[in-house]
Formats: sequence, C-alpha cells, structure tokens
Amino acid sequence: MTKIKFGTDGWRAVIAEEFTFANLDRVAQATADTWLAHPVAGLPPKAIVGYDRRFLSQEFGHRVAEILAGNGFEVVLTSEPTPTPAVSFAAKKLGAWGGVMLTASHNPPIFNGFKLKADYGGPADPTVSKEVEGLLDHRPVQAVPLADAVKDRRVVIKDLRPAHYQAIKKLVDFPLIAASKLRFAHEALFGVGAGCFDTLLAGTTCKVTTLNGAHDTLFGGINPEPIARNYARSAAYLKKHPHDLCLVTDGDADRVGGMDGRGNPLSTHQLICLLLNHFILRRNGRGRMVKALTTTSMVDKICAAHGLELVETGVGFKYICAEMLKGNVLLGAEESGGIGFAGHIPERDGILAGLLLLEMLATEKVSINQLTARLEKQYGPHRYDRIDTHFPLEKRAALMAYCAQNPPAKLLRSPVAEVKAFDGVKFIAQDGSWLMLRGSGTEPILRIYAEAKSDEDARKLLQVGVKLTKQV
Repeated sequence: MTKIKFGTDGWRAVIAEEFTFANLDRVAQATADTWLAHPVAGLPPKAIVGYDRRFLSQEFGHRVAEILAGNGFEVVLTSEPTPTPAVSFAAKKLGAWGGVMLTASHNPPIFNGFKLKADYGGPADPTVSKEVEGLLDHRPVQAVPLADAVKDRRVVIKDLRPAHYQAIKKLVDFPLIAASKLRFAHEALFGVGAGCFDTLLAGTTCKVTTLNGAHDTLFGGINPEPIARNYARSAAYLKKHPHDLCLVTDGDADRVGGMDGRGNPLSTHQLICLLLNHFILRRNGRGRMVKALTTTSMVDKICAAHGLELVETGVGFKYICAEMLKGNVLLGAEESGGIGFAGHIPERDGILAGLLLLEMLATEKVSINQLTARLEKQYGPHRYDRIDTHFPLEKRAALMAYCAQNPPAKLLRSPVAEVKAFDGVKFIAQDGSWLMLRGSGTEPILRIYAEAKSDEDARKLLQVGVKLTKQV
C-alpha cells in the first residue's frame, strides 16, 4: 500500500501515481474515522467538500462526498470549482465538523491534493493530520452513490461562493471602493479565483480586467503560484494597457501576489507590509502581528515603531492559525502570500486581501508605487530572494544540526546576532539581514531564503547558504 504523508498543508501527490481514487478512498475514510472519534460538541455530523479546477478535482470531490455520506455525515458539496477560503468559511458558518478541499494549490498541474479544514474555518491542527495518517486502512471504505445521497438529502449541492463574497464585503469599506473609479486587473493564473472580482465589483465604478481566467487544467504551462516568473503574459498586457493595480491569486485563491499597474512585480512581502501599515494607520488596528519565520523583517520594524507585539511562527499557515485562535491578532502572514485577517476566519484569503488593497488605494489616492516608496523611506530597503536546491532527505537532520551549532561569524559585512532553530535554521545579522535554510516537509528539497538591503547582497547571502549545504 502507498504510504501517505501529510505535508505543510495537507496531502499532495502526482495524479495517477499516488493521487489515485484508491488512495483517496483510504484518506477520505480515515478522515471520517478521525472526525467521528472527536465529535464537535453540540453539532450534528456535517462536512463541507470543495474542489478546484485541476484535472479530476470535481470527480475526486464527488468521491469524498460519497464516502463522508456513507459514514453518516450530512455533506455540503460545492456546485462549482471554489476558492479554498470559501470552503473554510462554509465550515465555520454552516456548523460543520470540518471540510475537505481538493486542491494542490500552487503545485504543478500533474499534482492534486487534499486539504483538511476544521470546524473553526481554518487549517486542521497537525495532530488531526497525524491521526488521519494513523487511521489509514483502519476500517473498510463505506460509501453511498452520489445520486442516491443527493436524493436522500445526505449530500446537498450548493454554490459556496456567494456567502463568502457577502462576508468579505462587510470586512472592507465597500462603498468607498465602489465609488473609487479604480482600474483593477486580476491575474487569476487559470485558477478558481477567476471571475471573483468581476462578481464582487459588479455595479461599481471600478473597472475590472480578469487575465488568464480560462479553465485550463494545465494552467497555461505554468505553476499557479503568485511569483514574478509566472506573470510574463499579464505583465506584457499591463505595459500596453496600464491599470492602477494588478492582484494575483494562486490556484485555489487563498494566497495573494501582485504587480503595479504597468506589470512590474510587487513581492508578497511588500503587500504584507502595505496591508499592515494600512491597518495600523487608517483602520486604527491594534493587536498582535503574527508572521512566519521566512517573512520580511520590515514587519518587525513596523511593529516596533507602533508598539505592536510580534509573534514569529514556523512555516505553514496552521501555525499562524493556532495563534489567531488565541485571539487579539491583527494580521497573520507568511512569505508565500498567505494572509489572515482579524474578524474573519483563521485562514488565508487572497480575495479578501485583494479587496483590502483596493480599500487602501481608494483611501490613499496615490499609486501603489508611491506607497511602497514611503515604506522604504521610513523603514529602509528590504530585498528578498529564495532558491530551492535538491538535498537528500537522509542528510537533512545532520545539516540542520551542523548549521545550528556552527553559525557563520558574519553575514557579508555584519556580525551574526541571533540564531533561530525551531523550523530550519535562521541566522540574523546585526544590520537586520538574514539567511535561512529549511527543508521541504515531503520532498528532497532544501529551501534557502535571504533578505538584505540590496538585490545583490540577497543573492550573495543565498550563495553563502549554498556553501553551508556542502558542509555535510
């Protein structure tokens, strides 16, 4: 039997190799067994099932619904390919024990995946994923044909998007956005976010242009990840047809990236800092700021300047979610573009992030480039880079131990002031620059991250990281 392991955010595998209907049956049954072993007090057994636009996602989603219904759950099954945050929102809003989202997020088109959501509307706790792994093949698969389940009302098919859209419109100054006359582009990367802003902003003075919104299971030959190398087509369009902003969402629309109106990329770090600054200065926001280790240190400087508590977590939104559940969190953010917001679900939401960026532009009435320039003037330049290198899984523990025990004396010209080793190893220099090495949760890949005051220095720090990998 194939060994199935949950990674940073669910189980992902190559379609028809490990991601098969047979293996999906095993995981769905183990999920039902896990939920049944830990019922949510006061709620009947109910589950949400959503799926994205990937090859066979709809069929996989239908099969999960059949198995959950066969195990006594009332299942609310999405009627259309749906953003992950809409599935998470439905889990909380509709009083479900949990949810399943069939998506491989930003992975290459040959992958699909199984994201597990909890009753509170965020990623399931890592202990739940471990329990699902432990209950694989514990009981025979129990399923009921979808047509029968729908007829018996054990499965209700429903479009989950309108309720999510209605909720996020209440979290922004929507009348201000509606009257702003902003020209807004959305690079959907062929993912499930396509058309969402056309719907949200219909009937307003905003002009919305959706780019790469077709349903293409090959994602136009790219990985649907919000990073600059995937923006070539839309960047060329924006150079000829300028807008005020271009937002980018990933394959399942829970993460955000962006470009200025002429197709120049904005980093996820810049967007996080812009939103944090907007919340503090224009929304009088207070509370703890939570960020993953690999997120820009400009966040640290903004928090220090405004007296906000900063909490740093390991990589993976499940760790940020855990902090959000404790309360008093203003924003939770990670390097990959996942941002969670107070007053909403403890979950990444690329669509809400987009509306908040529009609110920011409508409030400030200056360009996005002027706003990023203001931040740099106040907090200094922060240039980030990352590379992924192949590194044997069996050598990783030795490398991490070596790095933690033998930190470099300096990062370029600045002495190393601090070493953090609770998720990978991160070296922080006195001048604020940093270098981090961290292994992928499931693949023989080592990620090397760096931030410095210039692009050149960030690239040099990455090479320091590459040299460190050769010590083991």
